[in-house]
Amino acid sequence: MALSSCTSDLTDLNIDPKHPTVLPSANLMAKGQQQQFYYTYTGSVNYNNFKFFTQMWAETTYTDETNYDIVTRNQPRNNFNVMYNGVLNNYEQAKKNLVAEGGDANKMATLEIAEISAWETIVDTYGDVPYTQALQASTGQFAPAYDDAKSIYTDLFKRINAVIPTITAGTGYSEDLVYGGDMMKWKKLANSIKLRLALNLDDTDHATAKAAGEAAYASGLMTSDADSYALAFPGGLFSNPLFDDLIASGRKDFVPSELVVNMMNAKMDPRRPMYFTTVGGAYVGGVFGDGNPYPNYSHYQETTWLQPTAPATLLSYTEVLFMLTEAAARGYSVGGTADTWYKMAVTNSMNEYGVAAGDTSAYLLAHPYDAANWKKSIGEEAYIALHNRGFAEWNFSRRLDYPVFVNPTNSRLDGVPVRMPYSDQEYVLNKGNVTAAASKIGGDKATTKLFWDKF
Repeated sequence: MALSSCTSDLTDLNIDPKHPTVLPSANLMAKGQQQQFYYTYTGSVNYNNFKFFTQMWAETTYTDETNYDIVTRNQPRNNFNVMYNGVLNNYEQAKKNLVAEGGDANKMATLEIAEISAWETIVDTYGDVPYTQALQASTGQFAPAYDDAKSIYTDLFKRINAVIPTITAGTGYSEDLVYGGDMMKWKKLANSIKLRLALNLDDTDHATAKAAGEAAYASGLMTSDADSYALAFPGGLFSNPLFDDLIASGRKDFVPSELVVNMMNAKMDPRRPMYFTTVGGAYVGGVFGDGNPYPNYSHYQETTWLQPTAPATLLSYTEVLFMLTEAAARGYSVGGTADTWYKMAVTNSMNEYGVAAGDTSAYLLAHPYDAANWKKSIGEEAYIALHNRGFAEWNFSRRLDYPVFVNPTNSRLDGVPVRMPYSDQEYVLNKGNVTAAASKIGGDKATTKLFWDKF
């Protein structure tokens, strides 16, 4: 028995099955997804601030963030590091490991589309950013050049066009936290991202944008809520970030702002009971930029927004419908009129929150699509419908200039932020390149408009 238990290959004894030296690509992909959804959706004052840039949330005690102090807590640095290290680096390493695992076209397409989604968020947050030379530390590239934002857009269009034909019917990663490997949903996401890029580009290059938007529509966009790019958190250690921000923390730092509450009050919006609690029978929003005693204002409905297992949504079917409304208003051929898509968008949002059909019809009758003021009509309705989806709202508000945001009286800036400044660490570790980028875009300020945000 002693002889039979021996082995001639002692190297097997040095392999620890619980601590692999190379992580499977599926693990890296899932980690990238968790990081992307958590930190893009979060309302934490330490990260992206999209909910403050769009004035959705007011503060109760500390008012630094609603007065646009984005220096003290180093939000530009924290967001930059999460997006490059926690998100892109995981996706990019997963691609390399997938090749070593033997490769799979659907899995590679999953990683590519997820990465494109992250790049879109980064370039629309900062403008010019490291792109072609990024993520190359293994080759000794520690000071990447900053690419022109429009050239990044051009390349993202190319990447979307290249990856879609590689998708085949069937499954990709079973470990995929968003779509469970459903590749047709990944294809719809790719086209929906393409449409969002096209709309952003439209004011500066209408012909290119129109062609890309129409191609995205023809190839197939999201067609139901089941297609939304949303991650449902399991709870526990991996809970929805809004639950962490507003419930698990035990803090009472935020209330909905008067901008959104008053807008919904003026419209007698039937979604209010699903969005907010009441104070003395009324919906009352906090003053953006001021301290707002927590008991005096409406709070967010826990059953709607704040469950630990609630999904975090980065691109929804409702958003796609509003984008189609805007595309039609801009003259794209997308299978319907702006009025038709507008009604579908508002109706789908109402359905998301369980509004009765009769109330939806009454709302649309009272607040129809206004072709003469289409930017205001779409911008304000999208702002309400996409509440708590800060990045999506920020894109609409920058494109359409509605709703109108007023810079708070005690703001640290000379205007409402339209971009995130670069990470302060870049000025230490990559000073030449970030300084050149800041000069090129017109100054590294939160009020410097992106190349597509011209009007």
